[in-house]
Amino acid sequence: MTLILQELDRLPPAVLTAKPEQLHKILGAPTLLHLEGEKPQPLFISILLHGNEPTGFYALQRLLKHYQHKPLPRSLSIFFGNTLAAEAKLRRLDNQPDYNRVWPGTEQADCEEIRLMQYIFDKMKAKNLFASIDIHNNTGLNPHYACINKLDNSFLQLAALFGRLIVYFTHPKGVQSLSFAELCPAVTLECGRPDQDHGIDHAFDYLNSCLHLSELSQRALPHRDIAVYHTVAQVKIADDITFGFDENSHQLILDKDLERLNFTEIKPGTRFGRVKFLQKLPVLAIDESGKDVSSRFFELNQNELLTRCATMPSMLTLDERVIRQDCLCYLMEQIAL
Repeated sequence: MTLILQELDRLPPAVLTAKPEQLHKILGAPTLLHLEGEKPQPLFISILLHGNEPTGFYALQRLLKHYQHKPLPRSLSIFFGNTLAAEAKLRRLDNQPDYNRVWPGTEQADCEEIRLMQYIFDKMKAKNLFASIDIHNNTGLNPHYACINKLDNSFLQLAALFGRLIVYFTHPKGVQSLSFAELCPAVTLECGRPDQDHGIDHAFDYLNSCLHLSELSQRALPHRDIAVYHTVAQVKIADDITFGFDENSHQLILDKDLERLNFTEIKPGTRFGRVKFLQKLPVLAIDESGKDVSSRFFELNQNELLTRCATMPSMLTLDERVIRQDCLCYLMEQIAL
């Protein structure tokens, strides 16, 4: 099946009352929607790059209802991403790449999705964007936070509108915000677990505030107003390692309360799990340059997988499918600006 992009300048009315799993039947394909507002420089919003992360859709749906009978304060361009995965309530289908790893700059092999995202990027580049917002959920216990890919004051200002917790990263490549950071101030919003009302409320308030901005300040933020963390490594479970959270024949048995370590300063010797029949590290930690730094962060000691240094994890989850499709977690350190 050939992947197509639908491009519209009118909102299909059914979108205003749909659930995410109904979008594919309504739209029929990934869709780029352009809506005119009073300020012509558009705000770009991407939602459902992961089909099981619906908060962005519900927040946007509320926003569009709010302005259904009055002018938008600013033009909007909206990308409805992986509608097929949303129909199945999955991050992605098994035969699909991750829709948040295929934007310009990706290291993945060429595919239809990469060409589609390149088209969207080129289209939005020509529109002289005001800002870009990509909205996500976490599957594990995490606070709400915003991610940026440039330590620029306008990026920090845009992120701080969402909250004081800000994560800076430059890896993995092919992420939407990393790509759009070359065009305009760009953020990724992490809105907690899916389907939590306060996540939808937070994202809606943020989007509405952004629509009313006339500019993004280049003024430096006071240090006390923000806490910025730098992602220094992505941690994956090696492809040839079996894992799980229950006692069975898995080679790596992860601790069942692992997600409670998210955004917590953890000490050396913190346990992630136990191993069976293994003499090598079952995890692979990769830094921003692509270097293997596993031995810097982890060790095996008496069949336990332990941290070797102080660090702060994020995005730890108990969802085994997400761990295999994406990663176990990210490791961060706080930075002073």
